Amino acid sequence: MTKEEEWLGTASPAKLIFMLAVPSVAAQFINVLYNIVDRMYIGHIPEEGAAALTGVGLTFPIITIISAFSAFAGAGGAPLAAIELGRERRDAAERILGTAAALLVCFAVVLTAVFWICKEPLLYVFGASSATIPYALEYLSVYLLGTIFVQLSLGLNMFITCQGHAKTAMLSVIIGAVLNIILDPIFIFLFDMGVTGAALATVISQAASAVWVILFLCSRRSAFKLRRRYFALDLHQAGRIVALGVSPFIMQATESLIVIVFNTQLQKYGGDLYVGSMTILQSLMQLVFVPVMGFTQGTQPIISFNYGAGKTDRVRQTVRIMLAVSLCITAAGWLAANLFPHVLVRIFTSDEELLAVSARMLPLFMGGVWIFGGQTACQSAFVGLGQAKISLFLALLRKVIILIPLAYVLPCFIGLAGIYLAEPAADITAAVTTMTLFALRFKKILAAPVKD
Repeated sequence: MTKEEEWLGTASPAKLIFMLAVPSVAAQFINVLYNIVDRMYIGHIPEEGAAALTGVGLTFPIITIISAFSAFAGAGGAPLAAIELGRERRDAAERILGTAAALLVCFAVVLTAVFWICKEPLLYVFGASSATIPYALEYLSVYLLGTIFVQLSLGLNMFITCQGHAKTAMLSVIIGAVLNIILDPIFIFLFDMGVTGAALATVISQAASAVWVILFLCSRRSAFKLRRRYFALDLHQAGRIVALGVSPFIMQATESLIVIVFNTQLQKYGGDLYVGSMTILQSLMQLVFVPVMGFTQGTQPIISFNYGAGKTDRVRQTVRIMLAVSLCITAAGWLAANLFPHVLVRIFTSDEELLAVSARMLPLFMGGVWIFGGQTACQSAFVGLGQAKISLFLALLRKVIILIPLAYVLPCFIGLAGIYLAEPAADITAAVTTMTLFALRFKKILAAPVKD
């Protein structure tokens, strides 16, 4: 048993959470910085920065979907591997890892082919114009060539975190982010490659992260290894991985759908000013979501390992801490949105008209975020406990079942404000439902034997 495995099963849950969750939160913030810096460089391309930035922004739904597919194998397989590690079934964990790696390669091949064929019509659906489509196509054509690196770096990195190597997993993100920040100005400005240079820098950075992750999983430091003999589509393991991975996949993939729905509705009822305000509000919401998602993802391996090891008291203690901290983070975000709306919005814009609209709508839009930490913590716990069906339902509940219909229905009765109100209504309803289900099911799950 490795030192990390001993810690997962014996160290104080509070200490473990600090050790694993802090690097996970840091990695999430670094990943956000990665995207922001990329756009900052593109936006400063002489004479064409605005159009180039808009064009690259149009590729966001496709890039989000590509990243989301890594969750099928990564977020679906890593908890299962951690459970097997807790059961001291290292061979089973390696079989899951090998199947997940094979799935990621298959996803990469299919996604590259599909989006390469359909990229232009899709970009027009997302709002491209004759002025922005060249930049969108230029960026996406290069980015798609690195789909395999996105899948492997994001998907396999979760198998490092689930072993307790949170700092190593964080380093894989840092390597890509720092390399991208260095290469961006060299390719964009020094080599005068423009948008193509930005995309190339991203692909090279993702490739470096992927190599780092694979080398670690093949090394002696890894509690279970990526072995050639298990690199195959084991249908039984693939079914388990996909069933559990559907929930994280939907949570990520539907982000692109939400952006499209909000933007089209705001364009219909308000115009460009309100579309711009939604960009700011969603960015501020992300600043709350990122630490919560990072915290729960970092805590999840502790739940999975101890559940597999049959240490239910440690599972209960970990879940209580995760729930309390998550609620504190989202409550702090809600408080800040109500006390300092103008200060927060001014981070993103100095335009007085846009500032006024965004500051007025921020407390409304984030009106339900105070309880969102409860949904995130309970849903993450369900995933960590291998509860695929419940996780799938909860992933669909907030965005697909509640939020999207409300974004269409509420404006019919109360106008423009209804679009902003759809977010808190969905947050509160989904959080209450998720926490109630968790309270009803948690004891039964712990009492039942672990499924193969």
